[in-house]
Amino acid sequence: MRRPGFRSLAGGAAGIAAGVIGGVVLTSVSTAGSAALDSGPPLIDATHVPPALTVPGEPVRLRYGLICSPRPDGGPCDGSGTVYLRVGDAGPFDAYPLQRGEESKDGRYFLDVPPAVSESRDGFSYYAVLRDHATDATVSVPSGAAAAPDVSVPLHDPVTIALGRHEFGGVRTPDAETVHAPWGSGPGSVGLASSRELGFTGPSSFDVEPDGTVDVLDSVNGRIARWGRGGRRDVPLGASADLADFAAEPDGTFDVLDLHGTLHRYHGDGTAEWEQKLADRTWAKLERDASVLEQPSEQWMPVANAGSPLSRSAQKRVAHSAKRLANGHGLLVDRVGPGELRVAELRGNAPLRGWRITSETPLGEVQLAESHGNGVIVVTRAYVDDRDEFVVLVLGARGLVQRFSVASGSWTETAPLARFRLARGALYRLRTTDAGAAVDRFDLEVPQ
Repeated sequence: MRRPGFRSLAGGAAGIAAGVIGGVVLTSVSTAGSAALDSGPPLIDATHVPPALTVPGEPVRLRYGLICSPRPDGGPCDGSGTVYLRVGDAGPFDAYPLQRGEESKDGRYFLDVPPAVSESRDGFSYYAVLRDHATDATVSVPSGAAAAPDVSVPLHDPVTIALGRHEFGGVRTPDAETVHAPWGSGPGSVGLASSRELGFTGPSSFDVEPDGTVDVLDSVNGRIARWGRGGRRDVPLGASADLADFAAEPDGTFDVLDLHGTLHRYHGDGTAEWEQKLADRTWAKLERDASVLEQPSEQWMPVANAGSPLSRSAQKRVAHSAKRLANGHGLLVDRVGPGELRVAELRGNAPLRGWRITSETPLGEVQLAESHGNGVIVVTRAYVDDRDEFVVLVLGARGLVQRFSVASGSWTETAPLARFRLARGALYRLRTTDAGAAVDRFDLEVPQ
């Protein structure tokens, strides 16, 4: 998937760490050879995957990658850093110097968190400041630093679920195809661009409103296609939205988050209301209420408040690690290695309940994590070298309530985490083929 150019400089595999995905490859590189970076202010950036959920007795190592301005010899950054730690989520921070290792694939700079901090029943919060010695430039991770630090929460007595080895090929048939549109630019169709050789782009995201209206971001044609009880209605936006993410807001407005990190708010008739640049350099997912999972902070950052855009500095100050749920709680999902997912529902930063899911087949990104009934639904990707499928897990208080597989194949690219939506007690999927685009519905069991 094409992402903003700066991500390619980081050398990492894109993912969502805090709240949805872990497993970003952390590097420490110098971007030598990039002529575009030879002028202007010093380049500095950092990467970090927070250990969001820990288990008792588990050692915790914080790893950071540093990206700096080009060095003449092309070598890695000559840097250093400090991590500021505290037990719980209040009070002063203590400073700990980062150590420098030789392996860059997991992050060249690291700190082994003292057991007195990592084993606290209240968890811990922290942030880091890294420095490039060549230019004296610094960067904070997360970008809100002490105002919005990362949190790590202990997972005590989680419900354990062993998925075993994934059996490919047994995908579930949808309960309904709620939307179907052929390729084209006219009424009733959705746009298709590019070519078989370069890869196709089409509808990049969608949403389902509380009344059941299905909204598809017809990116190529620059419009929102809305299927409701009265049939289809198109809302023109006036511009294409290649690989943008999309959300329909409860007040009738629409949010479109473009590839370059600008959130656009539109009135219900498609006229522009405002636009705002994200605080961080890129993003992975847009939720309703203009909440964006931004990177490299790997935190959820509200981009608006009460319908008005927030400044970039304000976004950083109000960032949070857990995804906010409708009941006021938070949800953390942490991928630990290739075959484990940890999930916790929080009140504040205190875990109310949790699940520890293991799999003999590697698990990739988490496309969706939401509360569902009295439980949680998680959609992740199971993969081997030559094939992959999405796995839907409905989690209840006693364990796994429902599990099924969904085909992952798609004719076109979408926004990174825009394939699925949970609405009206069902799971919806955006699907494309050589004939057109569709939105399928899968009915779900409801945890009690």
